[in-house]
Amino acid sequence: MSKKNTAEFVKWFGPLLDALRDLGDSGKPREVSDRIATNLNLPDEILDQTLKSGSSRFYNQVAWARQYLVWEGLLDASKHGTWKLTESGQKTTINPDDARLIFKKWVAINQKNIKSKELPAVTEKALVEIINEVSPETAEAADTPALLNVLRNLSPEGFEKICRELLRESGFENVAVTSRGADGGIDGFGTLEINPFVSFRVIFQCKRYKEGNTISRAQVGDFRNAMIGRAEKGIIITTSTFSNAAIQEANRDGAPKIELVDADKLVEMFEKVELGLKKRIVYDVDISFFEKYRM
Repeated sequence: MSKKNTAEFVKWFGPLLDALRDLGDSGKPREVSDRIATNLNLPDEILDQTLKSGSSRFYNQVAWARQYLVWEGLLDASKHGTWKLTESGQKTTINPDDARLIFKKWVAINQKNIKSKELPAVTEKALVEIINEVSPETAEAADTPALLNVLRNLSPEGFEKICRELLRESGFENVAVTSRGADGGIDGFGTLEINPFVSFRVIFQCKRYKEGNTISRAQVGDFRNAMIGRAEKGIIITTSTFSNAAIQEANRDGAPKIELVDADKLVEMFEKVELGLKKRIVYDVDISFFEKYRM
C-alpha cells in the first residue's frame, strides 16, 4: 500500500500516550505534539510537511491519533483544548501491532454506524485519504477552513488591519499599522501592559500566505534584525505555517524571542475573542459511550 493510502497517524498512538505521561498525564495539543517530536528526535523533513490547507501534516496526524485513543477510552475528551489520559490510558502502552488493531476496530465500528443510517459505506482506503488531508476538528467544524480562506483572500493591507484589530481585542494598546514601503519588515506596533508598572513595546509582521507556503528561518532572522532597537517583543502572524528551523530560530538562546502565530493559532485567537465569528454549539456523538449498549 502506498504512503498516501496508509493510515500514517496510527504510528503516533504509542508515542502520544508516552508524551502525555511525560507531561504529567495531560497537556495542550501543541505541547503534546512537540513532546512527541522531541522524544523521537523527528527530523525537519517530517515536521515541515504540510497539507493542502497549509496546516502541519504532523500535527494533523497526531490529532487523528488522539481521536482514536479517545474512542478507545484511553484519553478523556471532556475538557476542550486539553488532552488527558484516562485511568486506563495511564496504564496502557501501545506497540505498532496494537495500534493497527485499534485502527481497524474503529474503522469497522464506524462503517457499521454508517450502514445503520443507510449511508454509503466508507472503505479503509477512502477513510485514509480523508484523514491524510483533513483534521478531526475540520471534519466536524467547517468554520475553521472558511475563516482561513477569508483571511487568505484579504488584501495585504486588509490582513494587516484585521491583525491590528485582533491584537487590540487581545489586550494590546496603541496598536497601529505602519506605512507600507517604509517599515523595514515591520507591519505594525503596539504596547502590551503587564501591570501598571511594566509594559512592552511590541512590533508585528503579517504574512498573508496562500496554502502550502511556509515561513523560513531566514525570514524570522530578518524580522528579528528589524526589531532590534525598536521593541522588546516581536510577533509574526501568518495564515500559513513555520518551518521547524524557523521555530528553532524564534526561540534561539541568546537572541530576543519572537512569538510565532501560525494558521491554527490564528484561528484560535479569532475564536477566543469572537472576532468576525458567530458562535454556535455543536454536539459530537461519543461512539465509545454507546458501544457497551450494543450487546
